[in-house]
Amino acid sequence: MPELPEVETIARFLREGGRNSLPISGKTLTGGRALWPRTLEVPVPSRFASRLKGQKVLSIGRRGKFIVIKLTTDTLLIHLRMSGDLRCGPALDDSGNAAPLQPHDRLVIEFTDHTRLAFNDPRKFGRVWLLSDPQTLLDQLGPEPLDLALTAGEFHHMLTSRRRQLKPLLLDQTFLAGLGNIYTDESLHLARLHPLTLSDSLDAAQANDLLRAIRSVLEEGIRRNGASIDWVYRGGDFQNAFRVYQRTGQPCPVCGTPIERITVGQRGTHFCPVCQPKP
Repeated sequence: MPELPEVETIARFLREGGRNSLPISGKTLTGGRALWPRTLEVPVPSRFASRLKGQKVLSIGRRGKFIVIKLTTDTLLIHLRMSGDLRCGPALDDSGNAAPLQPHDRLVIEFTDHTRLAFNDPRKFGRVWLLSDPQTLLDQLGPEPLDLALTAGEFHHMLTSRRRQLKPLLLDQTFLAGLGNIYTDESLHLARLHPLTLSDSLDAAQANDLLRAIRSVLEEGIRRNGASIDWVYRGGDFQNAFRVYQRTGQPCPVCGTPIERITVGQRGTHFCPVCQPKP
């Protein structure tokens, strides 16, 4: 958490404004500071401000769970990890003094119009990269699940060329970019596949159903601005449409059987034992 729909939502708000954030599109940077040095992976904090100064925000997008901010020369990559969030607001108060930072602000970027982008991260797991070539990091990711270039046939080949349980495989960002615990559980239920099913056991029809389920769940998550299920990410309501995630003991929306919870790859996993029979 956040996963693809939450990251997509935050990127959209940075482009267009919303959710208590001003847009940053087109702004020119004056510098930046790493308040928690380990938040900044590259470059070293002493070079961060000078690298940013004078660059302009050209575009804001997403790749997997990374927010991708394209600048004039470099690219900012931001991974929110478990508890990260971004907001852009005034850098000065009504008296013209520096506006106070919020608790857990780990990195800030300043703009010429006296606004600033703050990376807030209570658990300190989030990371930021300023790179001349972002592909050195992004090329390690698997395909985007919403990219129509990923066909059902190609997805079936990806699944059957490996022999792994579906839940941990779908969480593997080098296999498919963007899925986390929530949307994997929801997708497997919609596709009627048990999380322990081996990937190379799926036939072409099952692979097609799984890809369609993943896309349906992600698109609904984006439409609802993601899921707000803890004290970190707020503003979405996909949690009101959960089929299985965090619904242990509650009735399956399809058959009414109580949802069960197991641990798969050290991750809590929710499923319906009737709709998703164990292989």
